[in-house]
Amino acid sequence: MPEPSPIARLRPKKAFGQNFLVNEGAISSIVGSALGSSASRLLEIGPGPGVLTERLLADGRPLWAVDLDPEACDLLAHRFGSEPHFHLLQGDAVRLPLPEGEAWSVIGNLPYNAATPILARLLTEGIPWDRMVLMFQLEVAQKLMGVPGTKAYGPLSVLAQLCARLTRLVKLGPGSFRPAPKVDSAVVLFEPVQEPPSLAERQALLAVLHRSFAHRRKTLANNWQGTLPAAALLEAGLDPTLRAEVIAPSAWLKAIRILLIQYPEVFPSSCP
Repeated sequence: MPEPSPIARLRPKKAFGQNFLVNEGAISSIVGSALGSSASRLLEIGPGPGVLTERLLADGRPLWAVDLDPEACDLLAHRFGSEPHFHLLQGDAVRLPLPEGEAWSVIGNLPYNAATPILARLLTEGIPWDRMVLMFQLEVAQKLMGVPGTKAYGPLSVLAQLCARLTRLVKLGPGSFRPAPKVDSAVVLFEPVQEPPSLAERQALLAVLHRSFAHRRKTLANNWQGTLPAAALLEAGLDPTLRAEVIAPSAWLKAIRILLIQYPEVFPSSCP
């Protein structure tokens, strides 16, 4: 009797947000795009049963796989533990320490319930990457690629677009996964821009964006009332009578560079 497939051998757990990819076209697209990077090592987040892992390892580059699920880690260790360039890290990708070194090509069918904090970490903690190929709920992917003046545009749009060039590689329906989720998904390619914001600027930017978008229908002046006066916003090039959702990423970056210098007390943890 043939051995069951890796997906059949791993019980998906709702608590971990697991939906295992079974669409062959999507698997090939993700792996091909990730391996198109010149990075010397690979980082896979949420490998689950190892459908992507198996093909990534065939490339020969060192691969670090991070998964929170002990059962998945046992299966991965059984399948790939004898591979000298396979390294397994069990833990939460939101906070688990990662090996230092050269840039990664990052690959992930991210768990739906942790995709946003994982991405925020990859963009704000100085983890070196040459390319990222990541799966999100379609709604999250649309937010990442949102443009000013639209409902999708928000803090995640600004941060991601200032750090990377984003390309949606493929859209997937629920039938591409086991078990089938209730939403569509999308794979997004991240390629670093030439002059991204510094880490201090990114961290301060997130703080400013979350405050500015706290009440989307309110103006910047109203959202910042009691912390930054309208004059400070004007000095940073932000019209206090506007809503955050109409301001372009480049204007946010220009503003944060002024605010970090003029009002460092607002960002004590982000100051150089």
